[in-house]
Formats: sequence, structure tokens, C-alpha cells
Amino acid sequence: MATRQNPNEFLKSLLGRPVVVKLNSGVDYRGVLASLDGYMNIALEQTEEYVNGQLKNKYGDAFLRGNNVLYISTQKRRA
Repeated sequence: MATRQNPNEFLKSLLGRPVVVKLNSGVDYRGVLASLDGYMNIALEQTEEYVNGQLKNKYGDAFLRGNNVLYISTQKRRA
């Protein structure tokens, strides 16, 4: 049986790992989670922007404002 984890612990465990952040607008940002705060403001490194599943832009670092975040999930590392 899996141990229970609160959301804050889960998010802290994602630091330094690849994640997908989906915004309310439907745009996905994929990158390495550099930091986040209690308002779900997110800083990503090696960021890629996807619109309708198509790569649109690549950014070094990106800051996503928390009130625009729909969800954050883990992303498998690319081979």
C-alpha cells in the first residue's frame, strides 16, 4: 500500500525533475521544475511551449504565474 503524501510534499519532490504544466488557456509548458511557491507560481528551466500538441517555442527559463496553472504533472525523461 502506498504511503500518503500531502500535495506540498509531492510538489517539493518534483524539484529538479521534468514536469508538464498545463495552463487554463490549454497551452502546455514542459521543462525542469526550478522552483514553486505557495501560490503555484512556477519557475522552469529548459522550457518548451506546446500549443495543441505542437512545439511552438523554446525558452531557457520561464516563469508561470500561479493563477494561470490548471495542473502540474511529472514527465518521463527523454532518452
